Amino acid sequence: MIVYQKNKEGFSNDVLTNDIDGIITRAIKSSTGKDIAANEVNAFRQSLHYMDTVLHDNDIPDDCGISIEYHIPCTSKRIDFLITGSDGDKENLIIVELKGWSEAQMTDRDGLVETRFHGKMSRTTHPSYQAWSYAALLTAFNATIEEEQINVQPCAYLHNYAPDEVLTNEAYSYYTDKAPLFLKPDAVRLRAFIKQFMKYGDRRNLIIRIEKSKIRPSKSLADSLRSIMKGNREFVMIDDQKEVYEEALYLAAHSNEKTKNVLIVEGGPGTGKSVVAVNLLVELNRRGLMAQYVTKTSAPREVYFDKLRGDKKMPELRNLFVSSGAFMSAPKNAVAALLVDEAHRLTERTGFLKMGENQVKEIINSAPCSVFFIDEDQRVHINDYAECWIIEEWAKKLGAKVNKLSLSSQFRCGGSDGYLAWLDNLLQIRETANDSFQSADFNYDFRVVDSPSELRDLIFEKNKINNKARLVAGYCWDWKSQKNPGAYDIVIPEFDFQMRWNLKSYGSTWIIDPNSVNEVGCIHTCQGLEVDYIGVIIGPDLIYRDGQVLVDPAKRSKDDKSIFGYKKLLSDRPEYAKNLLRSIIKNTYRTLMTRGMKGCYIYCMDEQLRYQFQVSSTRA
Repeated sequence: MIVYQKNKEGFSNDVLTNDIDGIITRAIKSSTGKDIAANEVNAFRQSLHYMDTVLHDNDIPDDCGISIEYHIPCTSKRIDFLITGSDGDKENLIIVELKGWSEAQMTDRDGLVETRFHGKMSRTTHPSYQAWSYAALLTAFNATIEEEQINVQPCAYLHNYAPDEVLTNEAYSYYTDKAPLFLKPDAVRLRAFIKQFMKYGDRRNLIIRIEKSKIRPSKSLADSLRSIMKGNREFVMIDDQKEVYEEALYLAAHSNEKTKNVLIVEGGPGTGKSVVAVNLLVELNRRGLMAQYVTKTSAPREVYFDKLRGDKKMPELRNLFVSSGAFMSAPKNAVAALLVDEAHRLTERTGFLKMGENQVKEIINSAPCSVFFIDEDQRVHINDYAECWIIEEWAKKLGAKVNKLSLSSQFRCGGSDGYLAWLDNLLQIRETANDSFQSADFNYDFRVVDSPSELRDLIFEKNKINNKARLVAGYCWDWKSQKNPGAYDIVIPEFDFQMRWNLKSYGSTWIIDPNSVNEVGCIHTCQGLEVDYIGVIIGPDLIYRDGQVLVDPAKRSKDDKSIFGYKKLLSDRPEYAKNLLRSIIKNTYRTLMTRGMKGCYIYCMDEQLRYQFQVSSTRA
């Protein structure tokens, strides 16, 4: 979507009205229905006047195209300023990332800096990285740019930023080489840069052709994806995973606006839902069908993105991993296929502000083929909404054919369904025949320990093998270290035990960061992911009394939003609320205790529950 598009002369005339910020603001309101914050309006006013000054040169043709606030299709990304024209040999598109910054600080993270937002220093991407990543997105997914060999040249212009040793530091040279950085005294240099590519105007409406282009992965991206997956044992499919994969490929290839398909794939922990989803993501894009991997929580997206790209930069790959809230205003059938992992975590509406209409509806609307990978026993939040029947209902309403498959082969927890059955029986989620550890008949290292310190030491020792052991806990302790890095969160005085929740600096990749074993994760950082060995601290929200496994939501931390509003729900709908809270807390621990491929070690805060686990896991 293009918010504003004129030639250089028309843009300059608009600037001369002294209302260019108003013109852009009204254009955004007309295009999107959204109002613009006052600080953004001020940014437009400043930056666009500076760009007009740079362009005020007779050697830059008046009929060059100028586009402002170009929304990259299938993303939430907007490009500040675009210039289109020709150098005589080929058509060129210049991306200019505009910033009003006046200060920045380096970080120890690749491509990231800190700058001042709303009065405090916040982490964000380097401007050259931003410009370069936008160019990579357009090059990787726009058919016109690939087929007509349009040259896309990114750069960044920080008109208020005096030169220093931060943004131009050697640590950022990879990005500043790809997307040159122009600072406060560099207007003449930026003008010279633009003149290299703009000897002639935009006589063939390049930006309109790009806007109307088919969105599909480029051949170079497809080739990169093929090489990434080749020989990667982590994503090898077995048994029924292959069957689901082939069916999904067939449905995606035979779906269109008039013949829409929804595939619902049910599977428990460790049955390979994510493995199939990632394989589909790669193969569909390799075949030229634009597909995206969708989750509500960011942890699975970030981890699989990191695993796929390895040590390559590939910002275009990130566009394939999107939030379930990204489709509120997406055009119908804009993407060939959407692969929704952890579909049980979808919410009815998006975010704290309850935006959009319905995530299931929005996803099905946005693609001819939608695949939902779901495990209803892993619903762990009061707002978790999607169930199989809900997905089916929306599919029928939207004219999509419903297809259903299941994954049953267990590859986690020692490869045994018996462990899951035993766990369900002990937690009293459902009654099974597996009432003891031995009767489950599986090869899995399960232990109940007598202290959190012992649990921590076990995990530390196992992690030395291959960095695939982590500690997790129920969210029963406040996240004090979020505001006070020196504070400890999980403190159990009788054992002189103290640890912190996962550092915010890890982002969503806590489960694979080599240093993160020193912190404790929770359901939000590990659901949908796995390690070899998991250590679980079962908090005081799960207890055992008089033969019953009970839950105590009051023992959850005030920082935990997964049961936010439960007191009002208990007042309004007591029986429903009790059942829901029981399900959420038990499912949370079931999910945590099924993250380990080879073993699970637990410590229970409640002595009676600990005793029940000990008895059941040692009884013949």
